[in-house]
Amino acid sequence: MGDTRRLKLLSANIQAGSSTRGYGDYVARSWSHVLPAGNKRVALDQIARLAGAHDIVGLQEADPGSLRSGFTNQTHYLAQRGGFDYWSHQPNRSVGGLASSANGLLSKLEPVEVVDHPLPGRIAGRGVLMARFGDGEAGLTVAIAHLSLGSTSRRAQLAFIGELLSDHPNAVLMGDFNCVPDRPEMELLYKRTRLQPPSVCVPTFPSWRPNRAIDHILVSSGLQLDRMQAMPAAASDHLALSIELDVPREALRAA
Repeated sequence: MGDTRRLKLLSANIQAGSSTRGYGDYVARSWSHVLPAGNKRVALDQIARLAGAHDIVGLQEADPGSLRSGFTNQTHYLAQRGGFDYWSHQPNRSVGGLASSANGLLSKLEPVEVVDHPLPGRIAGRGVLMARFGDGEAGLTVAIAHLSLGSTSRRAQLAFIGELLSDHPNAVLMGDFNCVPDRPEMELLYKRTRLQPPSVCVPTFPSWRPNRAIDHILVSSGLQLDRMQAMPAAASDHLALSIELDVPREALRAA
């Protein structure tokens, strides 16, 4: 349609390129989460090929450059390998310099603005990365987050994100929510924003036998979502989630 542009979006918890093929690997391969081994570069190249077929990508658990990644900023690496002109990252948590974690943005569209916000929670180290495409209140806003495991912290985080996105009519929130979309704390988000619960729940965790829908791409009611599907994100314990989205061209237009 002439007044809209179809975009492909991807959300992926990449587990810093570490391999997990079963619950036993969390113990047997725990070393891979702090040491620069285990074919992480091969996994990143596979993720880059998946990401490169999309226009905007939100990453969770991307290492910003600690020992376990061989001091490689994985978001930057994926941007280069995947053919993205624009990238940004939000380092959130560091474990003694051995391992770090970040939210990441990869984009083939130039954002007007990228802002990161720390999220509240019982344990510090979570954040939301927000990118705006197009000027004015109606510009497309894409937010990337990795929420806490605990429901009390998630409730505070979703309330905070709800306030951030309350005045954005064309918004997308993607990431690892660590909960299904009909949890009580999610209602705060739906009430304070125009974001809608997904019409279909796609299981994404664990990747080797997905039975929980905890990774989501939520879109505002005025945006048309199509073709939501899960796909392997290399060796991660999460499947990536891909959608196609029809966005008003006005929402992508910069002054």
